[in-house]
Amino acid sequence: MNRRDGPGGGDFQPRTVLGKVGYMADEQEILNRWRLVLGKYSQGQIAFSSGELKYMDMENVLDYLYSREYGEEQELRKERGGGSEGSRLTVPSWLHQIKKLFPRQTVEVLERHALEKYGMTELLTDPEVLRKLEPNKELLKTILELKGMMKGEVLDLAREIVRKVAEEIARKLEQQVRISFFGQINRNASSPVKSARNLDMKKTIRMNLKNYDRDQEQIILKNVYFNSRMKKYNQWRVVICVDESGSMLDSVIHSAIMAGIFAKLPMLDTKLVIFDTNVVDLSGYVEDPVETLMSVQLGGGTNIAGALSYCEGLIDFPFRTMVVLVTDLYEGAGYQRLYATAKGIIESGAKLVVLTALDMDANPNYDRNAAEVLADMGAYVGAMTPEELAGWVGKMIA
Repeated sequence: MNRRDGPGGGDFQPRTVLGKVGYMADEQEILNRWRLVLGKYSQGQIAFSSGELKYMDMENVLDYLYSREYGEEQELRKERGGGSEGSRLTVPSWLHQIKKLFPRQTVEVLERHALEKYGMTELLTDPEVLRKLEPNKELLKTILELKGMMKGEVLDLAREIVRKVAEEIARKLEQQVRISFFGQINRNASSPVKSARNLDMKKTIRMNLKNYDRDQEQIILKNVYFNSRMKKYNQWRVVICVDESGSMLDSVIHSAIMAGIFAKLPMLDTKLVIFDTNVVDLSGYVEDPVETLMSVQLGGGTNIAGALSYCEGLIDFPFRTMVVLVTDLYEGAGYQRLYATAKGIIESGAKLVVLTALDMDANPNYDRNAAEVLADMGAYVGAMTPEELAGWVGKMIA
């Protein structure tokens, strides 16, 4: 079997993390890279040359992971013998080696393959291992899926990783949110901030008409006026209702973080509800995305109608309320009840927003027929990134 061919008929390419082999002045470097791509099976045909020790170390750590594809890890270790470098690798030493040998982007790919493709769950049950993992969104998702396996120190470390990643995502979103909510122009007040974006052209011309130069036939601008930016504090209630089924994991993460950002804004009273066949109100934790995310229980069925019915009970002032439903719209409890509940919310005067995706890439996967029915009723239906949601909500409450 060729190293590039997998059990599924050739679609397995374990060494793509090394990148494409390009044209290089050093032909031997090209051979070294091909040797890494092909693995130990090419040992008799292609030998490492310059920088041999480094490339042998690379091959060891790649074999430690990708030999699992063939179910041959134990046999390979026996063949290597007790004195070989490969036989001494453990998960912590493997993590240390890949970080020393590969760039950060490649390390993230290797860690993701280890967790998702090969089930190396010891990455999440050993404190020493967990400390060495790079905090990123993929690791966050894996922690949320496997947190039931964690206890004690491992669980504490996992919560810290969740906090770091959530804070990083929040930092990226907060700037757009603030622009959306605090960037409404107040044309009745002047601003000391001299920006072309804030230029009040009409007032500038009106106040400088007295400086008109008849000879030059132009207005002399002695004073230039700018609009201010105003903050609105007439509170709206935003109820974010999130489907926590396994396929909605990206949406759960970004909804929880966005709800935490919304909760800090004085013009919004934010509620957060998650659901599968049951409904859980997490509004008490909305300002702490870590508590929210660690409360999520992924999987199970879907009862969208039941969740919407609960959210309907949170509506006090319909004309200043919006319900943001984040789901793929695959209803497990019957569509007629879903449509009836949605119709009741819309007819009350509240705004119903149905988001079919809420991840950074906004890749929608949803029941298009249900989406069309809800849109015809008057719901706002679409796939929005978190930034787009912030802009939309900002416009609605302006």
